[in-house]
Amino acid sequence: MAGSRALVAGRWKAVCRHVYGADFDTDQWELYDLSVDASECDDLAAQRPDKLDELIELWWSEAERNGVLPLDDSFVGMFRPRLNDRSPHPTNRRYRYRPPMSPIAVQAAPGPGGRRFDLDARVSRAADDEGVIWATGTVNAGVSMFVQEDRLVVDYNAFGDHSILESSAPVPDGDSTLSVRLHRRDRTSGSLEMAIDGVECGRLDLPVFMGIISSVGASIGRDHGSAVSDRYEGPFPFTGTLHEVEIRLASRTAADDANAARAEMARQ
Repeated sequence: MAGSRALVAGRWKAVCRHVYGADFDTDQWELYDLSVDASECDDLAAQRPDKLDELIELWWSEAERNGVLPLDDSFVGMFRPRLNDRSPHPTNRRYRYRPPMSPIAVQAAPGPGGRRFDLDARVSRAADDEGVIWATGTVNAGVSMFVQEDRLVVDYNAFGDHSILESSAPVPDGDSTLSVRLHRRDRTSGSLEMAIDGVECGRLDLPVFMGIISSVGASIGRDHGSAVSDRYEGPFPFTGTLHEVEIRLASRTAADDANAARAEMARQ
């Protein structure tokens, strides 16, 4: 909570609002008796310093026991992936996946929320081969790219509001490269484009461009969680051959980080 802290023990509550950059050791704690002051209007810190000290000591003990320490008030920085070529997030922001592989945890997956997201998938298929190429999120919110009835389809599920784009051209038999481009237009909206072998075959405006999509990560070649799209039943694995998925992310801006932080804090 950006360095702010609180603890409820029985009828008592100790709470401390932290200001970014301030010394944690000099933060001012407040004390409330919830049995008679549920709205926390009457700060009893000065009247009951013994009780406040008891709860502060208990807070530190519980913080250590539950892995909260060290305290971190970086706020926006907490929601930005740490780029490192020896980590899941390379400095060039290019991610390559070659199936078969397990689902990718959200902390390690490149997220399509809040910025430009380009995906190219190299596939080989015969007539009637279909299934999910890449998916992230769940039935509640997510994005899924799949082949169905010889068409490339993307379902952009913005919290139950499905924007679905289907390619104007069929996915050919044999080898092909299937591409999806998600672009943020402004703070709330964006666009979705798709191409087959470099030829654009669909475009759709997105009235809602999600900054944070889900706490569930991505999967390659199948939709491993609750199905993102109503167009199939999960896991709907791709029945052709998926050679490689490459994802390229644009650099995050300060506005992207702030939007991500606001969305995450709203879920606390």
